[in-house]
Amino acid sequence: MSRDRYLVMGATGNVGGALVRQLLAVGAEVRAAVRDPAAASPPAGVEVVAGDFDQPGSLAAALAGVRAAFVLGGRREPRGLMSAIWTAGVEHVVLLTSRSVIGRVAGNAISEMWSTSEDALQAAEARGLSWTVLRPSGFQSNALRWRAQLRAGDAVRLPFADVAIAAIDAEDLAGVAAAALTTRAYVGQHLELSGPEALLPATQLALLGAALGRPLSVEPLVGEAVRTELARLFPPAFVDAQLRFFRDGEFDDARVVSTVARVLGRPARTFAQWVAAHAGDFVDIPGA
Repeated sequence: MSRDRYLVMGATGNVGGALVRQLLAVGAEVRAAVRDPAAASPPAGVEVVAGDFDQPGSLAAALAGVRAAFVLGGRREPRGLMSAIWTAGVEHVVLLTSRSVIGRVAGNAISEMWSTSEDALQAAEARGLSWTVLRPSGFQSNALRWRAQLRAGDAVRLPFADVAIAAIDAEDLAGVAAAALTTRAYVGQHLELSGPEALLPATQLALLGAALGRPLSVEPLVGEAVRTELARLFPPAFVDAQLRFFRDGEFDDARVVSTVARVLGRPARTFAQWVAAHAGDFVDIPGA
């Protein structure tokens, strides 16, 4: 592979971090744009440059000399961001959104957030910017949100406990992103992505509990307790959006698709495999 330079947004997160590692492994030149370079601890070989994707005017140095960029959707100024990317001479963008945009649910704040980013990218295409859009399911790493409750006991209080999700491993998502960045095989495509199986939270907790040697279980939240719990974490519009998704059935995140296997040439990783790789992330929890 040539020594093209790739810019990775969210390089310290689950997906961005995995993407950085995978690009480095194949000899790519990787740059990470972060708000505070002094606070970043990237892997060896990563160039860290100051830049804020919510402030497109701050990205000139980060974008200079970049052939392709990995961008997280949901930015405050998506059209300004795509304009800055095109102006800098970047050839290709891999945009991470969500498969909740499929069907474009009108008035749903989460769907509209992702759709706005996709629309901005489509507008930039007219100026010569090529693109690939990744539309994943929920992430297996969302299980890390349970850590705080698991410090207190073996039960996890959850909204939507009866909703199965075909969650995807961040490593698989990063692998698809790497393929879309470093080849021309997926230009102009919207790639829907999922894990290999749809699991209820109770099944996920049983698998995690088996790895930790603990009898973990779900305590379902019902009625207004669901809204109260969501309101602790999200703004009102996002609370309403999730209720529409998972209570009212506007979005099916249980659908399994084969895109990961098609792109990577191997099956998507299961949640049990994620647990095996990440059980150590729960070692500070009593009983683990």
